[in-house]
Amino acid sequence: MDSPPSLLAAALLAATAWLAIGLLGLLPAGAAFVRRALFPAGAAASLALAALGAQGVWYPASSLVLPLGLPDLPFHLRLDPLAGFFLLLLGAVAAGVSVYSIGYFRDEAGARLRLICLQYHFFLASMAFVLLADDAYLFMVAWETMALASYFLVTTDHQRPAIRSAGFLYLLVAHIGAIAVLLCFGVMHGGGGDYTFDALRAAELSPFWASVAFLLAFFGFGAKAGLIPLHAWLPEAHPAAPSPVSALMSGVMIKTAIYGMVRISYDLIGAVRWDWGILVLVVGAGTTLFGVLFALMQHDLKRLLAYHSVENIGIILLGLGMSMVFFGFGHREAGVLGLIAALYHTLNHAVFKGLLFLGAGSILHATGLRDLNAMGGLIRTMPATAFYFLVGALAISALPPLNGFVSEWLTFQTALQASLIEHGVVRSLLPLFAAVLALAGALTAMCFVKVFGVAFLGRARHSAEKAHGDARLSERLGLAWLTAGCFFLGLFPAAMLLMLNRVAASLTGSSLSAQALESNWLWVVPTQPMQASYSAIIFLLVVLAVVLITVRLVRVFYHGRIRVADPWDCGYPEQTTRMQDTADAFGQPIRHVFGPLYLMKRHLPGPEDANPRYSIKIEDRHWYWLYLPLARLVEYTSSKIGLLQRGRISVYLLYSFLTLIGLLVFVR
Repeated sequence: MDSPPSLLAAALLAATAWLAIGLLGLLPAGAAFVRRALFPAGAAASLALAALGAQGVWYPASSLVLPLGLPDLPFHLRLDPLAGFFLLLLGAVAAGVSVYSIGYFRDEAGARLRLICLQYHFFLASMAFVLLADDAYLFMVAWETMALASYFLVTTDHQRPAIRSAGFLYLLVAHIGAIAVLLCFGVMHGGGGDYTFDALRAAELSPFWASVAFLLAFFGFGAKAGLIPLHAWLPEAHPAAPSPVSALMSGVMIKTAIYGMVRISYDLIGAVRWDWGILVLVVGAGTTLFGVLFALMQHDLKRLLAYHSVENIGIILLGLGMSMVFFGFGHREAGVLGLIAALYHTLNHAVFKGLLFLGAGSILHATGLRDLNAMGGLIRTMPATAFYFLVGALAISALPPLNGFVSEWLTFQTALQASLIEHGVVRSLLPLFAAVLALAGALTAMCFVKVFGVAFLGRARHSAEKAHGDARLSERLGLAWLTAGCFFLGLFPAAMLLMLNRVAASLTGSSLSAQALESNWLWVVPTQPMQASYSAIIFLLVVLAVVLITVRLVRVFYHGRIRVADPWDCGYPEQTTRMQDTADAFGQPIRHVFGPLYLMKRHLPGPEDANPRYSIKIEDRHWYWLYLPLARLVEYTSSKIGLLQRGRISVYLLYSFLTLIGLLVFVR
């Protein structure tokens, strides 16, 4: 079945439509035109791109050359199953975020909203071109455009010094990663041929240079994804950006880094090695545990969600690392299962993390608060937002029947194939990485019990809780769209399994067995029916049946025998907000167990304090172990290099003369 050329052309048209919508935002029109016309048009383009990406998964690759770029370096485009899957992810999440933005930006002034519209839609278009690029030149142009557009969005409130600092840190890490990606393309190019991906695929790299290219790609894309110790920009940039932008950055942008890793490792290099997988597993496990442990210590809601993005990138890497290990040892079917698990979690995280960031945005609009310790009782004033946020919390906690459970369950099923590996040490390591995933899942559930309990339950701790009502209609529609995605991806995983199997087959030439592909809409069988199977719908029906039977039994046997009385109040006749558990107190047991990982600064109240309160501040040791020493080294080196700039023309002529002599001596 040949791929229709019109499919790639239509995807190009949808991406170009975002550029046009962004430029239309510069027209001297009112804010109502931008909100009611341009953002809905962007949502329509998103849906079109998602539909085209879903179709692209089922067709062979199609290519297109644009008469743009530089002489002898035109832009090459390609739509294959991998690009189609990520276009589906981009379009589906962007549709919900764009609809949500109609209501979220309702208070923005006309000139500022027009600028946000330009940057927002250029950001979306640049991510689409990253996925469609079929040469290193267009890929890097789109990659840098994506970084710049997101930088301007992060610094929307640039009047505040903290936001300018967060934007600068993000841009710095993004460009360091881009340099590594550029060097990776240079290594794969090898000084011959051109920079199209077809030429890079055809290049024959020695094992050493293939490993160098992989390490550069892993470092470069890891900086964008937020791997430790390159994660520092995430908890700074995500809280600084507007909530729809945070949803796109966490849900979609960092997934382009996963796309880059998969594209280079499985497609352009091709020969995946098991030792690469061990490195990915070690970094992924560290990133997973670090992210969830630091998320538990946060009381800033958006900062907490940012650390959970770090954690979920680590979970994706656990699936990718297991896949590489199995492919390296020649067990291709188990490797395909790991790749499918990683890609499934990539999509799942995009959906539920986008939902959670949008929910945090609605809370911020209604209360003006991001501090969990100042929230409480929001379920009374924001019941719709509370429901949508609860769905996202259950999904990220990997509880069935929602989508987060399916992808993590597939990752566990991959780890259970460890008995296939002949290498004893590697075979014994995979269950340990699966244990890390299990621990992270339990800690994530604990974290979101804290978030939902402190923010939505109990009594209001702040007068601002009563100032505004629930999210507006457009915001609810965006939240409902992503909520529906959580349910669909969780209840009907067999359809996604077939789609992702197609993506894996196009990359590796291997697929799951025929028995596994016998999965239907009711059951998922990732390996063999006798080994593992899962049905979200049957699970949901069993839970509902148990609840209904329990309610019925209580009504039959205990109806009229229940005595209603006040609960035990611990001897206090009146409850106040100060008696409620705080976000900091909730994480105290974890803080004691994992204390050496944190840099804790405590403030103990003294007799001279007018308002004595105990407080604790948790900081990241990476700032003091890595970032600040590097900053001091760069400042010191720059100060010494600055001595060369004497401001005298005779000294500059001497430099030129010495350079000329050096070229004549050493260059022949």
